[in-house]
Amino acid sequence: MITLLVSLLLLITNSQAKADTNENFMKFELVKLPYAVDGLEPVIGKSTIEFHHGKHLQTYVNNLNNLIQGTKFENADLETIVRESDGVLFNNAGQVLNHNLYFTQFSPKGGGQPSGKLAEAINAAWGSFENFQKEFEAAGVSLFGSGWVWLAADKDGKLSITKEANAGNPVTKGLKPLLGFDVWEHAYYLDYQNRRADHLKELWKIVDWKAVEARF
Repeated sequence: MITLLVSLLLLITNSQAKADTNENFMKFELVKLPYAVDGLEPVIGKSTIEFHHGKHLQTYVNNLNNLIQGTKFENADLETIVRESDGVLFNNAGQVLNHNLYFTQFSPKGGGQPSGKLAEAINAAWGSFENFQKEFEAAGVSLFGSGWVWLAADKDGKLSITKEANAGNPVTKGLKPLLGFDVWEHAYYLDYQNRRADHLKELWKIVDWKAVEARF
């Protein structure tokens, strides 16, 4: 009887220790929204935010935390994982990075145009902010399947528009992501159905250019 009790106690202790380890190993967490879940309406509806942020992104975060355990990426930062990983690990890490940037680039008081050095760089690359918007939207509309369209900067501050399939991010090309529009259908289908072009055009109304300028 004593032996059985000792075995049970050891089993409970080991199980608890394992549970505590898994619970404590939450390197990455769901990014907090800088606005209420209905704060971006009508451009992005409350239901879309609840599913996109609370369900889709949470799943990527959970998967990433599980996948990096016991690997060389266990203590790596997010951008390093995206640059150096592949396969399912890259897909989940990329989507966490992408969505962290995405959800924190919007504001209920957003819209307008960028200012300062970012505005100057956009004008240098595309001639005007309006021309940049047209090319950015066209890139998003023409991207086949799921993915992202990004405004990115190189080490010298030169800007470009990149189209990235699935979980892609400009950091894999040595670029700094500044602004990203999500063209996965779960990002807009509840609000726009299959009208991707309309979705992209409306997003300008909520871009927080101060947040984007800070990345530049």
